[in-house]
Amino acid sequence: MRMEERVMQKNHKLVVNNRKTSMVTGVIDVLSFDLNEILLETEQGMMMVKGTDLHVNRLSLEKGEVDLSGNIDSISYSDVHAGAKQGENLLSKLFR
Repeated sequence: MRMEERVMQKNHKLVVNNRKTSMVTGVIDVLSFDLNEILLETEQGMMMVKGTDLHVNRLSLEKGEVDLSGNIDSISYSDVHAGAKQGENLLSKLFR
């Protein structure tokens, strides 16, 4: 990784407690959410949380923080950022 890239990256932290609650920092945007899936754009790429009965309890985009609750089954990342290529479908970016 080049020095410029290291300087440009900001902090991102994910804390999961007993697969029931989660605190995420470094959040740029919440792209979608429902009871089974939450899609976040973070400083480290796209983050998808899958589970059941998922809720966004607290959202502060100014601070870049999100608190989640529910039954967390999986968390996955993609290096693709939402604004990377205009005109490209978000799902096609996630599943390349």
